[in-house]
Amino acid sequence: MNYCNNILETIGNTPLVKINQITKEIPALVLAKVETFNPGNSVKDRMAIKMIEDAEADGRLQPGGTIIEGTSGNTGMGLALGAIIKGYKLICVISDKQSKEKMDILRAVGAKVVVCPTDVEPDDPRSYYSVSKRLAEETPNAWYVNQYDNPSNAIAHYEQTGPEIWEQTEGKITHFVVGVGTGGTISGVAKYLKEKKPNIKIWGVDTYGSVFKKYHETGIFDENEIYSYITEGIGEDILPKNVDFSLIDGFTKVTDKDAAVYTRRIAKEEGIFVGNSAGSAIKGVLQLKDEFKPDDVVVVLFHDHGSRYVGKMFNDDWMRERGFLDEEITTAADLIKDHIELPLVTVKTEELVSHAIDRMKKYEISQIPVVDVNGFVGSLDEAQLFRAFFEDKDLADKPTKSLMGKPFPIVKANAPIEEISKLIDKDNNAVLVELENGKHQILTKHDIIKAIR
Repeated sequence: MNYCNNILETIGNTPLVKINQITKEIPALVLAKVETFNPGNSVKDRMAIKMIEDAEADGRLQPGGTIIEGTSGNTGMGLALGAIIKGYKLICVISDKQSKEKMDILRAVGAKVVVCPTDVEPDDPRSYYSVSKRLAEETPNAWYVNQYDNPSNAIAHYEQTGPEIWEQTEGKITHFVVGVGTGGTISGVAKYLKEKKPNIKIWGVDTYGSVFKKYHETGIFDENEIYSYITEGIGEDILPKNVDFSLIDGFTKVTDKDAAVYTRRIAKEEGIFVGNSAGSAIKGVLQLKDEFKPDDVVVVLFHDHGSRYVGKMFNDDWMRERGFLDEEITTAADLIKDHIELPLVTVKTEELVSHAIDRMKKYEISQIPVVDVNGFVGSLDEAQLFRAFFEDKDLADKPTKSLMGKPFPIVKANAPIEEISKLIDKDNNAVLVELENGKHQILTKHDIIKAIR
């Protein structure tokens, strides 16, 4: 009989799959190393088990102990499989930008999940780096994994992923392209492949808001490069010890929008349902097309599974909110479609200014139309209120009509953007759109800014 003794024995030997549609403009053969075939659906299964086994071997991880790690989700899943089979407890510390699916999956396999804020410095006590270390110090019989600096991370890919790629391509690989986060995958694979073929080219895919590309090119750790980004699984605001820059020939950066768009394209055009970092990786390949010749064999690694992003990159509303859907926007109706079904918030002429302020706070709006029995007769915006407050401290108890400005202009739903742009200026921050049902909706500068790609 042919069977595995436990799920850990199914890790590795993932397939190489030719990319046919997205890379048509590239002369070389492009092959994807699809790591979703691992039991935890990501490349991180390999290094998670290697780190556990090495820690067991040298006594850092004791029987019945607690594994603690800061993770973007995938390493946590690999650690969870190891913890289940080997009898350990697991605490995963994760940043709040990671998808809900990742957090739910970790809880489903028995991990305790601690969520930390994303927008803090690495040494901030609230960061997931700091919280992981603190929990490891406070928890009896605990082992802090530290995948960023743990050498077993890169060794796993030197021993497994690199040899697999070499054998599957019969040594014909010329370029390896992969997203860089902890650095274990790129460094381990690169070390093995360059030992086999020193002239092979290794390209890292970075994201805007991360320090890798500039540091590689200049040796400067530029904190001005660090800012919040949406892309998951790649990029860092630190320099992990596992990133061996001497093995990397270059980096290319991919935007959040391109990463999300190409994640969806891989699914729709290649039938491969993979995650956010795969979108970054394949867009990175396209950006590097001038590096490739017809006889080249390019291997790009797809890190994880698309099921972890169904509420994000694979959700039209999520994509639309961030301006990632390339929808044609030409009319007033296009600009307000996200809130066209919501009731228009107004204030009556005889209501107190305090009522208008309460409504603006409640609905988080900056402008509000003023109405009477005959229709729209005026408007209020936050700039008016700001100026008037310093002139009259009793402003809130006065009727709205005493402060209101001119009513907002009214346009038809099919009014072109060019017409609207002439109506919105420094003195007028909004227009009202007349809908087919006779109702109205407000269109503001914010709606126009959201539409900018």
